[in-house]
Amino acid sequence: MILARVEGSTVATKKNPRMTGSKFLVVRPLVLDSPAAQAFKPGASTLVVVDTLGAGEGDVVLVVQGSSARLAAEDKDTPVDAVVVGIVDTVDLGKKIVYHAP
Repeated sequence: MILARVEGSTVATKKNPRMTGSKFLVVRPLVLDSPAAQAFKPGASTLVVVDTLGAGEGDVVLVVQGSSARLAAEDKDTPVDAVVVGIVDTVDLGKKIVYHAP
């Protein structure tokens, strides 16, 4: 799984028919660059993910990719590679909270 922050959304009016009604989000993975890090830093790349939970811009989400994404989608035959499977409330690393939802 990947922790990522939602940066925006993507609209595709023409797409695979199995994707009709899907919400697409642009997310940026979050990284801790050292064991002593006090907060997440944004990664260098972005992903487009399918969201079935209603995440919004600024939310931190859990994302799965590959075959796990197909299983997490509402229809396992849907052609997806990345899906939001959770909206994060808190990240606690050994009694050090590095993220808490506003």
